[in-house]
Amino acid sequence: MITTELSKIGEIIQNQREFFETGKTKDVTFRIEQLKNLKQAIIEHEQAIVEALKADLHKPELEIYITEIGVIKEIDYAIKHINTWTKPKKAPVSFDFFSYSAKIYPEPLGVVLIIGPWNYPFQLIISPLVGAIAAGNCAIIKPSEIASYTSDVIAKIITKHFDPAYIAVVEGDVEASQKLLAEKFDHIFFTGGTAIGKIIMAAAAKYLTPVTLELGGKSPCIVDTDINLEHTVRRITWGKFINAGQTCIAPDYLLVNKKIKKDLIDGLKKCLKEFYGDNPVSSPDYARIISQKHFDRLVNFLKDGEVIIGGENQSSERYIAPTVIDNVSSEDSVMQEEIFGPILPIIEYTDVAEAIALINSRPKPLALYLFSQNKNLQKRVLQETSSGGVCINDTVMQVGVSSLPFGGVGDSGIGNYHGKASFDTFSHNKSVLQNSFWLDLKWRYAPYEGKLPLIKKLLG
Repeated sequence: MITTELSKIGEIIQNQREFFETGKTKDVTFRIEQLKNLKQAIIEHEQAIVEALKADLHKPELEIYITEIGVIKEIDYAIKHINTWTKPKKAPVSFDFFSYSAKIYPEPLGVVLIIGPWNYPFQLIISPLVGAIAAGNCAIIKPSEIASYTSDVIAKIITKHFDPAYIAVVEGDVEASQKLLAEKFDHIFFTGGTAIGKIIMAAAAKYLTPVTLELGGKSPCIVDTDINLEHTVRRITWGKFINAGQTCIAPDYLLVNKKIKKDLIDGLKKCLKEFYGDNPVSSPDYARIISQKHFDRLVNFLKDGEVIIGGENQSSERYIAPTVIDNVSSEDSVMQEEIFGPILPIIEYTDVAEAIALINSRPKPLALYLFSQNKNLQKRVLQETSSGGVCINDTVMQVGVSSLPFGGVGDSGIGNYHGKASFDTFSHNKSVLQNSFWLDLKWRYAPYEGKLPLIKKLLG
């Protein structure tokens, strides 16, 4: 493992500030070169990344490519659009400013800190880094120590391909994070849980540092009767149980119309068998829980409600079978916090107003899912609920669309990223107003006598 002496963190930041002051990162050609360098580095170390993610999470190789190494698409998108993003944009001015011109100049913030999570430990470090590079910043990245193999690979890749005065990696545990948070940055980007998000924000407040907090929450999934049942079941099963449910935007619980509940459960049973066989512990396509601590937390949830599918678990393997729980109360522990594992509670409703009321009684989620072909119902759910994002008739796929900003609201996060939103997150939009010398009306200058009627007319 490549480790950073914690005493050198201040020195690393100072070196990055000096590098940023050279103005090199403001050159768009330089940014494009670095994005291409990042892409090539990922391709070159593809196998090492795959092996690390298998070691940390037992991830199937296909999942690794579509949810981790697939971050290359974000790099391609940034390279394609960066020249447009970086151009100053004209801003309109009103008639009373007729001699002026206005523009908005995006400029880099400086030295930024990116703190990644353990569930998608490669993609959720690299994706915000793409935005930081595209916007012209220097960056320090802190991978999750819980996904230690992936952290090690990230450190080796970045150290080999980038000057630490430009992009550096700091590995380590909580102490490393605390040392970093004691320093002044120009932006902090954090992906993780709400509790740690509050700690990040408190630390940032000391320096008035802006933050992007990509958190989580209990993302609901409403299932109406007006659906294609086979497609619905398959999409819910995939979105919930990919990465063994350790996905911040996985459907956390189902709100199912009572009329279709039995058919949906039967469909889930059939689909899980189709995906993972009779014994998912033997499936090469099913991941494991990241740590014993998280395994123990999840096993406790199995005491709630009635397990109707799955429930099997093996501590030595950190394995929990894909599980569906019925007869769950909103007061049960499984409904009190984000599950972040392969356990799916089902709550039935007879009127969608009940489902909407339950969603609105809780903190705003990162994602909301609705399965229905009913346009009026779609409109109603969109109007009557608030969430970081919404996906209709599918799950999780919204995260793959670079043109859609991704982020939470309320307890599920602050700010967003992906595509242009990533560039904007790591940029300051500098307003520039320019006047000409060809005319200089005296209405605003003293003495003011006799000018008030004109001012009132202009303002009216």
